[in-house]
Amino acid sequence: MAEPHHERSHMSYECIEMERRGAGAWVWINRPDALNAISPALVADLDKAMDEVEADPTVRALIISGRGRAFSAGADLKFVKRALGGSDFTEFRAFTNYLMKVFNRLETFSKPVIAAVNGLALAGGLELLLCCDLVIAAQSARIGDAHANFGLLPGGGSSARLPRKIGVTKAKFLLYTGDFLPAQEMYEAGLVNQVVPDDQLIAATDKVVETLSKKSPLSIARVKNLVLDGMEQPLDQALRLELLAFEAYSHSHDLKEGLDAFNNKRTPKFNGT
Repeated sequence: MAEPHHERSHMSYECIEMERRGAGAWVWINRPDALNAISPALVADLDKAMDEVEADPTVRALIISGRGRAFSAGADLKFVKRALGGSDFTEFRAFTNYLMKVFNRLETFSKPVIAAVNGLALAGGLELLLCCDLVIAAQSARIGDAHANFGLLPGGGSSARLPRKIGVTKAKFLLYTGDFLPAQEMYEAGLVNQVVPDDQLIAATDKVVETLSKKSPLSIARVKNLVLDGMEQPLDQALRLELLAFEAYSHSHDLKEGLDAFNNKRTPKFNGT
């Protein structure tokens, strides 16, 4: 596979670096000295990065990864300790409400979101990972909830999303013990899509992005919505939603283009409409 063209974002960020690689927009969490801990400024940067990616139709996937030894080791506990130190929880409540809003936005984002997990993904880092559609992990990565290790409760969604991803029994083990599990074990649990050698993490992720870039962005967005909605519905209702979505999608350029390409034995050229 050819090396994808890459360039830096022209927008200004405090805690992340944005890099364009082929059809993928990479968000590099860039707080390596703090193991990429999640702070209010980082959450704001993620929100702004989604604005940038959403506005660019040439970006076909959003990738999140971390600089240094961690994807993210969780919330910035120095901030948490200070915000919870007094009797006024206003600042902390504002942070958790905004964090949940941004994580929810990431989970329902109109383009595929890929976590390229290097090193540690713990607590809030796991909660960030849980909002991504696909997870590609380096062999040395270790993943866990870890809140229990500091007497904390989840505040970014792991008590709700983790059981839905890997089942209640496995989720309770991670939530109760605070253990960090190897990437391969999390692959076997169904949380990780691929485990790759550490030095191949970027290339393996670029390869997935290249595959996605050849599909209809409209069909992927519709399927993403169907899966998210369908998980919360009884089966018969989810199946009805699928038929309604298909009927609406049948008027799209991309469906007509896909069928025409099949009939004429050529590669389809999707435009997302």
